[in-house]
Amino acid sequence: MSNPEIAEIKRIFLSRLDALNHILDVAEKHLDLEAALQERLAPDMFPLGTQIAFACNQPRGFAQWSAGNPVENLGRDVDSVAMARSHIAQTRELVSAISAGDAKLDEDKRIGLGPGRYCVLPARQYVSDYLMPNLYFHITTTYAILRKLGAPLGKADYMSFLAPHVRTEGDA
Repeated sequence: MSNPEIAEIKRIFLSRLDALNHILDVAEKHLDLEAALQERLAPDMFPLGTQIAFACNQPRGFAQWSAGNPVENLGRDVDSVAMARSHIAQTRELVSAISAGDAKLDEDKRIGLGPGRYCVLPARQYVSDYLMPNLYFHITTTYAILRKLGAPLGKADYMSFLAPHVRTEGDA
């Protein structure tokens, strides 16, 4: 069965997880990443470690739901770089194993929004209006925390998934 929409979702998830790994690689060369896991952008925001877990929860949840399994999010407490890296690697494995057909995107998805709150969206809207914005939010917040701490990150690091497509003037 052809599943071009699912394949595109997988491609996006995997390439953004790779970008998240790349951001951590750059930061780890320039600062104490273990200590940074507890840093926040603002007092009412979650720390870096939680941002990484929450970034992983978006593609993980989609992979679990696509397989007909209950969505089991990662815990908020990420207390080591090894744990953060493991979360990313395990999430990549889950996403790589997605084998659902595009018909899965015709189903409705119930999304918990905190105590006593939820919404139900068609799966395509669940992906575009809920999963992708949350994924980008948590990767961006990870990037911003690390920038605030002095990691020499730039837009090219955040968008490292474009690197294979970059050309220079005069390229054939």
